[in-house]
Amino acid sequence: MMQRVRLQGIAKNFAATTVLDRIDLDIEPGEFLVLLGPSGCGKSTLLNIVAGLEEPSGGTIHFGDRDVTALEPDQRDIAMVFQSYALYPTMSVRRNIGFALKMRGLSRPEIEAKVAGVAGLLQIGHLLDRKPAQLSGGQQQRVAIGRALVREPQVFLLDEPLSNLDAKLRADMRVELKRLHERGRRTTLYVTHDQVEAMTLASRIVVMDKGRVQQCDRPEVVYAKPANRFVAGFVGAPTMNFLEGELALADDQPALRLGDHILPLPGLKAGTGLRTGQPLVLGLRPEHLALAPAGEAGTCQGQVLMTEPTGPDTYVLIRLAGREVTARMPPGVALAAGQMVGLRLDGAAASLFDTGEGRRLN
Repeated sequence: MMQRVRLQGIAKNFAATTVLDRIDLDIEPGEFLVLLGPSGCGKSTLLNIVAGLEEPSGGTIHFGDRDVTALEPDQRDIAMVFQSYALYPTMSVRRNIGFALKMRGLSRPEIEAKVAGVAGLLQIGHLLDRKPAQLSGGQQQRVAIGRALVREPQVFLLDEPLSNLDAKLRADMRVELKRLHERGRRTTLYVTHDQVEAMTLASRIVVMDKGRVQQCDRPEVVYAKPANRFVAGFVGAPTMNFLEGELALADDQPALRLGDHILPLPGLKAGTGLRTGQPLVLGLRPEHLALAPAGEAGTCQGQVLMTEPTGPDTYVLIRLAGREVTARMPPGVALAAGQMVGLRLDGAAASLFDTGEGRRLN
């Protein structure tokens, strides 16, 4: 049965160090919620508290209507997949997957049926009689996931399960995890520092930093409308461009003043409470800088410093008003270092942040 998970005021302190600072989260039944953030932000600690592997210093945890805050892990009806596969090396894949069911006292035919079902789902049926040492990293991770799935838990917890895989296997396993979730719709809490995993897997992303939730929303909202400068800089690759200046007008249209330079921002909706001359930080994703004919209304001029072809895109480093910015261009764009180019900045897609705490202004 799918369960709602509710965290209220979860805190964790180690001596005088605050690791988690009053975390409130509601995870809907069947949701795939991803905790995303840099190392040391508290995301794995929060997952361990939900699992019952660590005690909170304050707050409560509910699975549905049940308060599980003081319960042991085996009383919470959870299954967890760790960064390390943690397989039993002397057991076959079949026995690794079925071990928890054996401990529950299920009959051999029941265990065999459940193991076969999970193995078929994960496409590892042909590996059931092998030992972990005979498997690749991707196959071992599938076994670890199968060992969790076979228990049919109320809540599925994953702690950076793909971080030990190479890039190709990570991409393949992301597809597998998404497919598995869409089939089973288990309430899932997933920890990662990889924004690609977060963007592709999550129903919602919780961006964390320094033990606090910075933003919790759908992936497309986190990307397009980051709540603050930290989120804007952490999510997205290449990172968002930041330009600190003053809100201005150019030909009665919104613009950014950078010293002696004025950068037109056609389409910008500055929001209420902002005034001309107000200091702020402009944030623009690389895809929101486009080439334009030099001298065209609503454009500015920059100098190409370097191009970086990646296959589907070409990233162009440009000096703009004395600052360096990155633009995402179509593949094969013909630009040379030192070349002057016209640029159109997409004001409609711009983010504005205050110069102090970095909170979003528009």
